[in-house]
Amino acid sequence: MAGKEWGRRVKAYRKLKGYTQVQFARELGISVSVIGEVERGTRRLNDELLHQITNVLGVSAEELAPERDKHKYQNPKEDIHV
Repeated sequence: MAGKEWGRRVKAYRKLKGYTQVQFARELGISVSVIGEVERGTRRLNDELLHQITNVLGVSAEELAPERDKHKYQNPKEDIHV
């Protein structure tokens, strides 16, 4: 789950919700450098971090996912929104 597309979307949603990188990192309990790496697409977004990010942003993984990855989170039997 790496890539610049994920990073761009995380950054866009973070800004949309009014968080600076510092505020967002604090909410997630991680360093600002990790947020920067995620947003640049140089850090792999694992399931735990994805769960934390979607929880803080109040969006589902499907909503956050780039178009090419949305199908991975479309499961009506399992609520991916965290």
